Amino acid sequence: MQDSNFRAAQAFLLGAKNFWTTSMYQELRSQYERRVDSRNASSIEPRDAVAEIEQDVTYRFFAWLERHLQRMKYSSRYGIVPYHAAQRDRLMQEAGFALNDEYTPTVDDKFPLPKYYKSMDVHQHEGGLWSDMSAGFAYEYGARTTTPLISDSHEDLHNRFTALVAGDRDFKQILDLGCGFGKSTRPFVNLFPGARVEAVDLSAPCLYVASHFARQGQTPNVHYSQQDARETRFDDESFDLVTSTMLLHELPVKSILSLFEESFRLLQPGGRMAHLDFHILPDEFDRLMHYGHARRNNEIFMPGIVELDLPKTLTEIGFRDISIERFKENEDMDLETHDAWRFPWTTISASKPS
Repeated sequence: MQDSNFRAAQAFLLGAKNFWTTSMYQELRSQYERRVDSRNASSIEPRDAVAEIEQDVTYRFFAWLERHLQRMKYSSRYGIVPYHAAQRDRLMQEAGFALNDEYTPTVDDKFPLPKYYKSMDVHQHEGGLWSDMSAGFAYEYGARTTTPLISDSHEDLHNRFTALVAGDRDFKQILDLGCGFGKSTRPFVNLFPGARVEAVDLSAPCLYVASHFARQGQTPNVHYSQQDARETRFDDESFDLVTSTMLLHELPVKSILSLFEESFRLLQPGGRMAHLDFHILPDEFDRLMHYGHARRNNEIFMPGIVELDLPKTLTEIGFRDISIERFKENEDMDLETHDAWRFPWTTISASKPS
């Protein structure tokens, strides 16, 4: 596959994705608001308005594009997965997969992956993030256009979340759960160069890519290892910060609860837990878009974190100082406007009592 053909195909798909995330979304949102406008005597209940929109041809075309553009992005003739699989050997060599140095991740080829993790191709990533050593490279490339309207500032999303979590504290022992290829970890590594940073994920291919970036950046204060975030190998009270980015919505509810309990175990008294994920949905239309995305993008556990009573759940585990707030993925974004489809970014944080 020629690079020029691959990039041209991906550019076309991204352009089409921008169309449905803006023009088509705006039309559907306008339909919803017209139906429920309280100034109109013929207004209807929000849930009924959503039911009508689901039957509309515009919504059906929107849904078709969302599903199949993602499929083509990953597994078509010019998809991300076959493109990177064809270059597997070269990529692995360049990324130092055969090296054994201080940056090499701790992985186990017999590591027992959870059943839920292998049950489907999440994000429509053919073969998942675990079955082929090129999967980490494919995932890293695909993540650049997950939220196309902020693609140029996607790193800034992670940096801003890290700065928000940090506040005026100087964390010394940091754990990043579900680190993937290290995009969520690197801002903590850079902001706290004197800290010990541990990062875990189920995907060995992603961990090798994360370690490659650590090697490139010469940041030996981070170590990547293959572990289950619900039950890690770390000792009690090993960290003063436990964090994750876009992990909770990938887990069944029971696993989310296990992760919270594990975080509480791992935190030192006074330590902080902070997650960036999807939770707050202001109205029924937002719920329609989010739950529809979950089905169409093979993320069937996504509604679980939305429907969880987080204050009650975290309080029962023992957390205090609980904060659940909407998060702007772009500094200039107005959360009250509806000019484009977006994820319901939410920060979820809490402290372990001193």
